[in-house]
Amino acid sequence: MNYRHAFHAGNFADVVKHALLVALLRGLSTKDKPFRVLDTHAGIGGYDLAAPEPQRTGEWRDGVGRVADSGDPALADYLEQVRAAGFPGSYPGSPALIRALLRPADNLVLCELHPEDHATLRARFRGDSQVAVHRRDAYEALTALTPFPERRGLVLIDPPFEQEGEFDRLATGIAMLRHRFRAAVVAAWYPIKHRAPVRAFHAALREARVADCIACELALREPTDPARLNGCGVLVANAPFGFEARATEILSALLPLLSRGEDGAMAAVTRITEEA
Repeated sequence: MNYRHAFHAGNFADVVKHALLVALLRGLSTKDKPFRVLDTHAGIGGYDLAAPEPQRTGEWRDGVGRVADSGDPALADYLEQVRAAGFPGSYPGSPALIRALLRPADNLVLCELHPEDHATLRARFRGDSQVAVHRRDAYEALTALTPFPERRGLVLIDPPFEQEGEFDRLATGIAMLRHRFRAAVVAAWYPIKHRAPVRAFHAALREARVADCIACELALREPTDPARLNGCGVLVANAPFGFEARATEILSALLPLLSRGEDGAMAAVTRITEEA
């Protein structure tokens, strides 16, 4: 609960996660039926890049700062949303991106456990009838707040990975959710420091028989140093039609912009489990 995303807003991991998130939301919007989104680790919703926290780390400069001027069509939708949210002065968190892409009948549920961040988030969306803000544990929310009344939608799980066993909790949560709410699209962010924990995470999903999972991954360098964030991934279960190809285009566009030519830099979309 000590994690504060303001220090990392707009970094390369945010860019990967949010570019894919926009594509997932577009996929859900191809059908007229309303949907709901549950964001389990919402943060404060948006970030002032001139504030002390992002200025102290400067991580956004090697993230959104590197891709903002790209003319690649694969990144156009994501970058349009980022600029509309105030970049370069600010960077949108996932709640702001999701809210901007909701249609009038869609809904958003946000969970944030940190007391100060929850208060900021609640104030941001006060009076918005399409957004509900909860202060509750993310994994408890997976049970308490699903299935959705709309019977369709997206669950975004974005843990800070500041505690031991987070990969295990994530795999258990995804498995529970997929068996409980089969119609949901599930997207879960994870760090890539070295390969062993990621392989174990994917193996756990296979052992739990979680169907239709793909891993969307980008590494800045060979992931051999467990003390560094060498890359990241987004595990997507039950992806909307066409998302797998779209994700490949997005990651292929991001790789040369975010990496610095280090050995082992890569981007890939890999099927982890087959459709049921």
